[in-house]
Amino acid sequence: MKYQKKIHENILDNTKSLRKEAAIVFKTLRDNLCETLESYEKNSSNADRTFHVNEWVRNEGGGGVSSILRGSIIEKAGVHLSTVYGQLPSGALNDQKSKESDFWASGISVIIHPQSPFIPSAHLNLRMIVTDKYWFGGGADLTPMLKIKRSEKDRDTVLFHKYLKSACENSLINKYDEFKKNCDTYFHLKHRNENRGTGGIFFDNYKSKNSSSDLSFLKQVGDNFIEVYKIIIQDNIDKTWTEKQKQEQLHFRGRYVEFNLMYDKGTLFGLKTGGNIDSILSSLPPLVSW
Repeated sequence: MKYQKKIHENILDNTKSLRKEAAIVFKTLRDNLCETLESYEKNSSNADRTFHVNEWVRNEGGGGVSSILRGSIIEKAGVHLSTVYGQLPSGALNDQKSKESDFWASGISVIIHPQSPFIPSAHLNLRMIVTDKYWFGGGADLTPMLKIKRSEKDRDTVLFHKYLKSACENSLINKYDEFKKNCDTYFHLKHRNENRGTGGIFFDNYKSKNSSSDLSFLKQVGDNFIEVYKIIIQDNIDKTWTEKQKQEQLHFRGRYVEFNLMYDKGTLFGLKTGGNIDSILSSLPPLVSW
């Protein structure tokens, strides 16, 4: 145990500069996302046009900033930063080697649920984790809420994948096909034998020989996510919908809830490590139906 702790402390020392750079990347993405989403609420009649920000402290070590928007265009969005550390609870990570080990984790988590059934829900997560080694992980995926749009051939999904593929192609480890397959496999509701949405990319234990390049890749994924989602919003924001289409949206939001409460690793990690409950469960949409 003491030997593992010493290894962890050494890695923390060796990655001090890198961890600071990662924090800057995550905060910059957070600020850009909040500004982007708030811009759609400026002309809204809804009273809540800005993110409500809450800073929280984790008793076991660390904390974060939770930001929630409830508007008329963006019905609910959560953009969260967290840095937590201490003793890693058993089972918090899939490859955890021992029941007791030290960890440090930092990242950004984003979920967007628009009001319009034509605008897909979207998710982004980027992170850096340190135990007896360090690595990066994350991904982004799209969840259309209408049957007619729940296809990889739909224009929104085609565009979304194009931007994520571009981010992968600009990295030292260009594994877009592998990351895309990971996403399809991960965001699958086994009990229904259907995918949550139309995919994206998903990666874990990501680490090349150039840490600066790894951070650049995470930043590129985040930047491309923002840019493509802006286009998707603009392409759909003026479309009118029927009550039937709204009910269809609520129906598929139910699928979203099922996945996040039954399978989502980020939700499990957050709960097991004593994270902020409001941030962890902010991925749940405000209205759903089954």
